[in-house]
Amino acid sequence: MDARDYNQQGYAHLKGLISPEVARAFLQDLKQDLGPGAIALSRVTEHVNLLDRPAFEIYGHHYKPMRFFLWGLTPIMREITGRDLLPTYDYFRIYREGDVCRVHSDRHACEHSLSLTLDYSDGEIWPLEVERGRSEPSAKVDADFGPEDHVAIPMEVGDAVLYQGVHHRHGRTTPNPNAWSAHLFLHWIDREGPYRDQAFDGQGEPMPVNFSFG
Repeated sequence: MDARDYNQQGYAHLKGLISPEVARAFLQDLKQDLGPGAIALSRVTEHVNLLDRPAFEIYGHHYKPMRFFLWGLTPIMREITGRDLLPTYDYFRIYREGDVCRVHSDRHACEHSLSLTLDYSDGEIWPLEVERGRSEPSAKVDADFGPEDHVAIPMEVGDAVLYQGVHHRHGRTTPNPNAWSAHLFLHWIDREGPYRDQAFDGQGEPMPVNFSFG
């Protein structure tokens, strides 16, 4: 797609960004690392205000293969956006049947955000909804978009939506029709933009490494 389209609209549907085989291979490795047991969410009492109940989440700094996903996609995102991007952070979430994600804006580290669908347990498409108009950063969280014009973008396994998460409110207001669905969320900032301090999730630019040999 043309970078001008993304920068004018604030979002873009990236069909087939990765193959379903790669998406499922990642999930297979993750499940193997988690172990054979059920994911114990019944004992979790706290959750983010975007959700009605806890979801299973892992952040890239806790599971390093996710970081390499983020770093590896950076050149592609630079090409699509036409901007010199630096990665910030990524996280993985499994939603359960009936879950919703309330309408919200992202924090500054999510200047350019990517929602990547990895799999649906039942193959039922669950769209991401994105505000068409540009808005100012806000901590407001709503059950729906109200009068705001928005678009629902259906994603197959391996599809992604790239969107300007700070300035375009987004969510999933229709309940998840699958027993579960798995998603990876990845984020970048402009190297010379207003959120430059959020690069590598505010940890600062990596320093050169020196190796020694015995």
